[in-house]
Amino acid sequence: MNNFSYWAQAHRRSILFFVLILALTGAVISFKLPVALFPNIDFPRVVVSLDAGDRAAELMELQVTRPVEEAVRAVLGVNSVRSTSSRGSAEISVNFGWGADMVSSLLQVEAAVSRVLPKLPAGATFRVKRMDPTVFPVLAYSLTSDRHSLVELRDTAQYKLLPLLSSVNGVSRVQVIGGKLEEYRATVDRIAQRRQWHSPSGGSRYRATRYRAAMDTRNSGRS
Repeated sequence: MNNFSYWAQAHRRSILFFVLILALTGAVISFKLPVALFPNIDFPRVVVSLDAGDRAAELMELQVTRPVEEAVRAVLGVNSVRSTSSRGSAEISVNFGWGADMVSSLLQVEAAVSRVLPKLPAGATFRVKRMDPTVFPVLAYSLTSDRHSLVELRDTAQYKLLPLLSSVNGVSRVQVIGGKLEEYRATVDRIAQRRQWHSPSGGSRYRATRYRAAMDTRNSGRS
């Protein structure tokens, strides 16, 4: 220890000069380093977006999401698969191991979905893309309630929170995910729809009556 102290004392000018050179070099390099808000990072994830018209979420999961999941699981190098199904659309995240060739993995996933596409419902389309930092949301809110249904929670997020958050300065995009959409089933009474009436001449004609219902979950009363 004494020898090191003696050596440092004897070479203090050289040590200070070396430290100064390192500091100046670091300062110069710091101004030349590339800087980006979202740097180009190769995430080992591929996202498959599916669109199949206006099918209910249960049918989407059964007829679209599951067959595509089974197809992409067979791709070499897949670690895990996670999916989200909603009305008319689904999103499947395919995760690979770090260091995987994502260009090759993307092509393999796209080929696997193309092979199973003829077995999906008519009109189904898909899009495959690699994950990048811009896909991740900056901030997320979750709504839970023991009193309100998933339909009411989604309506609250869609018609109350989304406009408020969209009006915040600097917000680029706000998206509502999850919940349930309210559905109505209309049963047509054929007897009431087609009414028979007689003309003065004794002949008979049919008069078709058409009904139109406009429904809005924001204004409809719920019991």
